[in-house]
Amino acid sequence: MPRLVPPGARESWVPLRGGRMRVLRGADEGAGVPVLLVHGGGYDAAGISWFRLVEALAPSRPVVAPDLPGFGGTEGIEPIGDADALADLLAELLDALALPRVVVIGVSMGGDVALRLALRHPDAVASLVAIAPGGLVARVGGSALHALAWAGTRLPDALLRPLTRAAGRFAGATIRGFVSDPATLPPEVVAEFAAEGRAPGSGLAYGAYNRWAIARRGMPHHLRDRVAGIRAPTLLVHGTADPMVPIEGSRLAADRIPHATLVALPGVGHWAQLEAHDAVREALAPALAAADASR
Repeated sequence: MPRLVPPGARESWVPLRGGRMRVLRGADEGAGVPVLLVHGGGYDAAGISWFRLVEALAPSRPVVAPDLPGFGGTEGIEPIGDADALADLLAELLDALALPRVVVIGVSMGGDVALRLALRHPDAVASLVAIAPGGLVARVGGSALHALAWAGTRLPDALLRPLTRAAGRFAGATIRGFVSDPATLPPEVVAEFAAEGRAPGSGLAYGAYNRWAIARRGMPHHLRDRVAGIRAPTLLVHGTADPMVPIEGSRLAADRIPHATLVALPGVGHWAQLEAHDAVREALAPALAAADASR
């Protein structure tokens, strides 16, 4: 199906691992340090998460926004649940695009992957921006909620496929549950999110991530004890009203990462880059300028 291309972007395809990765590129490419944008989970894709950011960044620098395997229009690459392996895949993509060093910006699940890219491939990351990042909490809410979340990840694919298809029919309504004010979202984003929810196989890649991330008694791959190893200058952006990912994880990361800053956005939900676009752009400006100066 045709997929959403944000203003200021063009669609391209990169051969990788026997398949092809759909990659949105900035229509204009300035001379600044390139930016890699990593979308979130659920029914997300590059054109959804970054609908408002590509056009803002592209005049000053190259912008690269891939659809991860199992999301959006990427084809022929098996979904990868392991966020460390996803970080390695993105490093391969950067090699294929001849981009040795980037500013990486990730949201939600993509924030988890961005943090791991900075840890596993530090030479590739000039600076790091994590928006409401996953991977920083030790469990999902209280013990009862975590047990319920873990049980959901154990469902076999034969049952998960029809369940994700059924859930996908209500994706447009679901989106209202994790933003503070749905009216702040572009109608194109809401429509695309609903369309992705109805697409065959939608939700399975995110299910694989959750199976990897959530164990019976906690989150075995969380980064709380590892983020201190991040050497890249880091900006964490988190809405104080985020119902999906607690801001506590970003606060902890900001305390432990040596060169980190936290920008907390009052009253903003999970999609800060869409809900509070101007505030996020303002927060990004010093990080981008510092990356350009360091080059």
